[in-house]
Amino acid sequence: MPRPNWFFAFPIDGAFVLELPAVPRLFRLFHPDDVHLTLAFLGGSGEAAAQRALDVLDERLLAEPFAALEVTLGEVVPMGSPRRYTALSALLGEGRGALTACLSDLGGRLCEAGIGRRPTRAAKPHVTLARPRHRASEADRADGIAWASALDLGSVRRRLDRIALYTWSDQRRERLFQVVAERKLMQGA
Repeated sequence: MPRPNWFFAFPIDGAFVLELPAVPRLFRLFHPDDVHLTLAFLGGSGEAAAQRALDVLDERLLAEPFAALEVTLGEVVPMGSPRRYTALSALLGEGRGALTACLSDLGGRLCEAGIGRRPTRAAKPHVTLARPRHRASEADRADGIAWASALDLGSVRRRLDRIALYTWSDQRRERLFQVVAERKLMQGA
């Protein structure tokens, strides 16, 4: 088994995924408790690297606390390689600008602390809903895009009021991720 990934994200109440139409064959819908908006992806960097980044998060929240953010979900699009996408994810409607800035600034700082470099790609806030299985064919992937195109998530409004450090779950058949640490944001805005 490969080394588990580590990442920071805003946990999202994912109850809405239980009301979505069934995903096409060879797709895995995220468990409601796995739904999140990634802030910083550290990959297989290990627990020590994740702890370094968590220390930076704690310092930043102490020096410059920031308030919870309201967001809405929007269009669901394929993410990853344009030739063989790896996820179907909802882009943000409301809150996209603020989250893009947060991912670039704070997310960049957490990556720098954990893995020694900032991401090279532009920040693109999104919430992954489903992933194709490795053996999904091009036809299966086309079905996935059709499924995503039919979704209307404009009424899904969520408050991002926590940042969590995640790694892989010990029970990956049930849930993909587990929260290792969590920090609450100010409740103002």
